[in-house]
Amino acid sequence: MIKTLFSTIGAAVLLAGLALPMPASAHGPSRVKQTETIIIAAPPEKVWELIGDFGGIHRWHPNVEKTESTGGNAPKATRTVTLKNGGVIHELLKKYDAEAMTYQYRITEVDVKVLPVKNYSSKVVLTPTDDGGTEVMWQGAFYRGFMGNDPPPELNEEAAQSAVSQVYTAGLENLKKLAEGGN
Repeated sequence: MIKTLFSTIGAAVLLAGLALPMPASAHGPSRVKQTETIIIAAPPEKVWELIGDFGGIHRWHPNVEKTESTGGNAPKATRTVTLKNGGVIHELLKKYDAEAMTYQYRITEVDVKVLPVKNYSSKVVLTPTDDGGTEVMWQGAFYRGFMGNDPPPELNEEAAQSAVSQVYTAGLENLKKLAEGGN
């Protein structure tokens, strides 16, 4: 009888274990951050004149052909950024503070072939340096372009971070050149 009881309990435990959900071993993407900064030998006000217009990214970013914008610098303003390679990015201004020289925006639509990211948001912050110059920080948070498991190489985290870094670096280097008086 005791042997039968232990056999019955053992079978019940085994069956209960099979019925319980098992934790998944695979997981999707993690949100990553990318930050690039540059020191510019020009006062913050001069740098802000170049970068502070949400609809004016084409004036300082070398990869941007044109920008079409609505709403100026008010929250919920939009811009459509057309790149020199023909890619198009649609963005929405979330916060704008001219006095603090900062703004935040997010991408509302982009083909992953243009920029391999999903759920991208970004901020630009200007900070005065002790010597009268400006530190410009451009920071984004995003997911890789492929939201499922096992992304192809062109849509993985490394590809997303590399692409965003290249966008930021090109823009900041050209901003520095323009603000410091170069052509």
